[in-house]
Amino acid sequence: MAKQSIQQIKQRFEIIGTSPELDRAIDIALQVAPTDLSVLITGESGVGKENFPQIVHQFSKRKHGPYFAINCGSIPEGTIDSELFGHEKGSFTGATGTRKGYFEVADGGTLFLDEVGELPLSTQVRLLRVLESGEFIKVGSSKVEKSDVRVVAATNLDLVNAVEKGKFREDLYFRLNTVPIRIPPLRNRRDDIPLLFRKFAADCAEKYMMPQINLSEDAIELLKSYRWPGNVRQLKNITEQISIIEKERIITSEILQNYLPDHEVGMLPVSLSKIHESEHKSFANEREILYQVLFDMKKDISDLKQVVNSILEDSGTHSSTIIPSDHTRVAVPVKYEHFTDNFAISKTEGHDIQEATEYEESSLSISEVEKDMIAKALERHNGKRKLAAKDLGISERTLYRKIKEYDL
Repeated sequence: MAKQSIQQIKQRFEIIGTSPELDRAIDIALQVAPTDLSVLITGESGVGKENFPQIVHQFSKRKHGPYFAINCGSIPEGTIDSELFGHEKGSFTGATGTRKGYFEVADGGTLFLDEVGELPLSTQVRLLRVLESGEFIKVGSSKVEKSDVRVVAATNLDLVNAVEKGKFREDLYFRLNTVPIRIPPLRNRRDDIPLLFRKFAADCAEKYMMPQINLSEDAIELLKSYRWPGNVRQLKNITEQISIIEKERIITSEILQNYLPDHEVGMLPVSLSKIHESEHKSFANEREILYQVLFDMKKDISDLKQVVNSILEDSGTHSSTIIPSDHTRVAVPVKYEHFTDNFAISKTEGHDIQEATEYEESSLSISEVEKDMIAKALERHNGKRKLAAKDLGISERTLYRKIKEYDL
């Protein structure tokens, strides 16, 4: 059989994306398929690991043999051994007859063990034996049986950490991890996100016989800036929600925003300007705005210095100290040495004016300054939110939320 291209594999197994990491995973699956080596597929929940065991099986010499996918996490601990290896009649309560396990019925084929990290330690011992020698014993039996099964395992757990904690056998880990295949998370495939959205939208439109939804340019940028902790599965769910619920077929960023959770664990947005610096760095968006407010205040304080000096010169007052009547101290999580020079009122000719480093009028509201700053940024860029967000040093998603909050 002639070797098929990666693009043909994507079409056959409905894999969407152009990411180099994704192409590398497919290439490894194709290379290892003709062998009988064990394969361990790792990746976060929802990345689409279930496609790769099928690639391995379909391009192996076992492609005409049986293929079974077993979710190890969904089978109760008390019955997992029976499911995998079978049992004899009367071996436990409820065993009314002899039952074949997956390793027996899949002889000559492939077993996909999903969520293999959830297997109990006692089952791990049995699995290690059948992987190394092809031998297993049914529950309640003493007879050794043989099985020729190729195992492909998958997990979203950190098995190295599980080994260190004694929750997963080290020897089994190395036996399964003969050839590792890692599937990249969706946040590492940002250019693939609009392609996947379009595919899921088209499928939903065809299934329910309705017009297909499409994304506006700002919605695409918002979609790509989101972290997607649920990966492809979460993107598919949200696409289907929007397709069914929204009447508009052109989805803007304002509409899309309603479907992207703000406060759930792991669902914080990622600033597009920082993506290539570090995927794991988080940003406090409120603090970003606060920093920008303080920078804006520099100009106001500089103007205030000039006004005060002008008033003193006009009135002829010789005051050695200027102290505001309402002196309000504000605790701000900022290193003041960055702003000391700008918070100080310098000495002028004929007047000794002392430094005031923590001065703010009682009427000054951070939210008002923030609102004014955002309005000015939008005005400077003719309402273009992407440019305004970049100017402010915050993510577009935060800007959308602030615009809605302040009704701008």
